[in-house]
Amino acid sequence: MGKKKDEEDSDNKFGEPAQFDPNFRGLIQKRGCTDIICCVLFFAVILGYIVVGILAWLYGDPRHILYPKNSTGSFCGSGENKDRPNLLYFDLLKCATAFNVMANVLNGIQCPTKQVCVEKCTSDFGAVMPHHYLDTVKPMTAFKQDLCVPSIDLVTTDLTVRQIVDQELCPFFYIPTTPVLGRCLPDFSFLEKIPSNFSEVPGLPSSVNTTADIIRNGTVDIVKGFNAKEIGVRIFEDFATSWPWILIGLLIAMLVSLLFLLLLRFIAPVMVWLLIIGVLGAGAYGIYHCYWEYDKHKKNSATITDLGFTTNFNSYLQVQETWLAFLIILSIVEAILLLMLIFLRNRIRIAIALIQESSKAVGHIMSALLFPLITFALLLVCVAYWGTTALYLATSGNPIYKVVALNSTNGDCKNVNGTVDCDPTRFNSSDYPECPSASCIFIKYNNEGLFQRNLFNLQIYNAVAFLWCVNFVIALGQCTLAGAFASYYWAFNKPADIPYFPVCGAFIRSLRYHVGSLAFGALILTLVQIIRIILEYIDSKLNSAENGLARCIMCCLKCCFWCLEKFVKFINRNAYIMVAIYGKNFCVSAKNAFSLLMRNVLRVVVLDKVTDLLLFFGKLLVVGGVGVLSFFFFSGRIRIDQSTFHSENLNYYWMPIITVVFGSYLIAHGFFSVYNMCVDTLFLCFLEDLERNDGSEQKPYFMSKNLMNILNKSNKTPKTGSKKK
Repeated sequence: MGKKKDEEDSDNKFGEPAQFDPNFRGLIQKRGCTDIICCVLFFAVILGYIVVGILAWLYGDPRHILYPKNSTGSFCGSGENKDRPNLLYFDLLKCATAFNVMANVLNGIQCPTKQVCVEKCTSDFGAVMPHHYLDTVKPMTAFKQDLCVPSIDLVTTDLTVRQIVDQELCPFFYIPTTPVLGRCLPDFSFLEKIPSNFSEVPGLPSSVNTTADIIRNGTVDIVKGFNAKEIGVRIFEDFATSWPWILIGLLIAMLVSLLFLLLLRFIAPVMVWLLIIGVLGAGAYGIYHCYWEYDKHKKNSATITDLGFTTNFNSYLQVQETWLAFLIILSIVEAILLLMLIFLRNRIRIAIALIQESSKAVGHIMSALLFPLITFALLLVCVAYWGTTALYLATSGNPIYKVVALNSTNGDCKNVNGTVDCDPTRFNSSDYPECPSASCIFIKYNNEGLFQRNLFNLQIYNAVAFLWCVNFVIALGQCTLAGAFASYYWAFNKPADIPYFPVCGAFIRSLRYHVGSLAFGALILTLVQIIRIILEYIDSKLNSAENGLARCIMCCLKCCFWCLEKFVKFINRNAYIMVAIYGKNFCVSAKNAFSLLMRNVLRVVVLDKVTDLLLFFGKLLVVGGVGVLSFFFFSGRIRIDQSTFHSENLNYYWMPIITVVFGSYLIAHGFFSVYNMCVDTLFLCFLEDLERNDGSEQKPYFMSKNLMNILNKSNKTPKTGSKKK
């Protein structure tokens, strides 16, 4: 007697349904290595990645970016400048006019002015006055020794004040500054008090009056953005005060997430039907509102044709035809939803049962909830290695210095400006008498040698290897969880037949046999992501283009590859589940998973949307609930023993709130990602179970009794013992 067909039977165009195999008892134990070629390629890339990191570490020096450096090439805060951690710019106006301060000062490229390491940044105004240029005036009266270059001694020098200014041995004026990442940038609180004309400030020369706006425009925004130390110290104080309560908030988020997942076993039907009724109710209200607006604008004789095309959307809302169109569209959508609910109600019940079964699986394999911590740790390692390697590569090679005098109008200066190499440790502006303001400025890192000439290619390699490693780590986590939850489904007597340490066993199997398959899937996803990055780069270059056709094509390409990336992630996810169960290579697993899903496409759509709604509702509940609780607590609306914590002690009460909300999202995402993987795995196993077995004594179902009751199926013989494996 042939197998009885029902509405779940599939079309042959997506392959024949899986046949009963008397030797199949769940996860295949005897398996071999898969996709060996891709495995070897992946390990070769990893080995090359390690070599690139070693070379970058040998040649690079990130101190050039992380720490300030004076005009002689010495780092502030170390070596001979150990007691002078801050960098002072003699004439910050040159930074604001010649270069972009954010890109050049903070990223390590020097401004075309003399820089010295100082113990403290300047806290007041000062300048060389006209009477200081008299030959009888001693330099000690015009300058401060601690602000001058170390090579000059104001007490014993034979130089005049004018010579010192021309050679930039001491600053001819200074303003209040504040340390920002070790650089002395103008203090915003003082800059607000600077009048429009510097002549109103005692001590500043009239020669700089016209540059007052340049100082404000070139530095105020930067100091606003960073405002540095003071805000950082206050935030640190807030964390030091509130960190125990932040941890309590994260613990609450963890408990709420776990409780929600476990309660889904009992309240999943209620939540699903409430969500469905809510969507239908919202649609019904929309229809009523559109009809009310339609009836309201009956007296309005204007039509859409009369309005024509206009960017004022509100004018369309005053036309009766607009609300009629909305009414028709919403009515059609509502009718479709009602028909789907009527004809797909059985599949919705299956989705609910699978969600409940997933809660049971998570309850029996609680260690799976901790596995995202391992994935997160591996991702941190990948990010840290990529960032460190990129930083060392960016600073590989010896720095190149050139003689620069950008603000000079002297023709002789132009002959040496940026063309003559120099050594900042030996440079003396007196060697260029025709150009007294000449300085030895860092330009770039040299590109001599094979390694330096290929730094750009190595950065590309670093980025590609990073993406591949990240996608591999995510694939490893998905395959491990799939193997653990598949072992739960294919246990004939639950929980007696569930193997010991299912997560650990699945993790070892994935690493021992399926590194190649996981790397294969990760490589496909990486290639798509690289194309998307290239498209984003091209799009950024076309922002100023006025060619509408080119921008339209680019937008379409970006949309297509975004969809392709989502599709590849979907295929990879299900392929890893099949790899974990059957141990076959990636291509075969992906083909089998896709065919199985397409043979049950309606179930796939219903389950996917129902699960997405539930998980979204769960995340919203966890993050929103904990966020509201933390807001009331840290803002002082919830009072506790003030000897333990007082909200008024916080400088910025929103900082711990943001920390708790962000941490709650990460925790909820970790828990729900495990749950989502469990649902997908059990769903594929359920479909396989339906195709392979028929409930007879020889071919009993492995699904739960709840699922069998929904499908009006049953096993012919009672489960009196474990099936032999």
